[in-house]
Amino acid sequence: MSGYRAFYLMGYSGHAMVVADSIIANNDNILGYFDYAEAVNNPFNLPYVGFENDCDLNFIVGENYLFPSVGNNAVRKKIIMLLENKRLKQSTIVHPSAIVSKYAQIENSTFIAPRAVVNALAFVGKGVILNTGSIIEHGCSIGNYSHIAPGAVLAGDVMIGNSCFIGGNSFIRQGQKIGNNVIVGAGSVVVDNIEDNQVWFGIPAKRYK
Repeated sequence: MSGYRAFYLMGYSGHAMVVADSIIANNDNILGYFDYAEAVNNPFNLPYVGFENDCDLNFIVGENYLFPSVGNNAVRKKIIMLLENKRLKQSTIVHPSAIVSKYAQIENSTFIAPRAVVNALAFVGKGVILNTGSIIEHGCSIGNYSHIAPGAVLAGDVMIGNSCFIGGNSFIRQGQKIGNNVIVGAGSVVVDNIEDNQVWFGIPAKRYK
């Protein structure tokens, strides 16, 4: 998304540091952050606004954007549901070093990290994290609130469900279908379809029971 934007962050630890760096790299602005408590470590010198349940989010955020800058899929989902209920403005954040095809579709509150690649006809749902150096090949579909970890590769036409975690440097073979709430361990090679609510890892990946 082009043009100057001003953001508030929802969450300010770990993953939020990469989000904040990407906002600044896009020459956008960060107005402050919401969290349970004021951060001890504040490398970007951001103002602490308060805990979202104890303040009037609509009044504070106004016409600016609020971004869910947390890595946990379940927490990120809850934040986005809150934003939708309050009709607060959402946007994607794409680091300028990422490559995103103009023929890909990216939904709101999704973060695309440095050097990630999203190729033609890919669909990326809302609240997704495409972390550093991940590759989403042509025709892939990623459900809402999923996290594709650093260096993970989805070959062409892979389908990932909602609220999945695809571990770092893992590889999903072309055309495979991954259900909802699936965890694929780091460094795994997935050559089979995976049903909902399962954990797989290894080369080739097998189900953990």
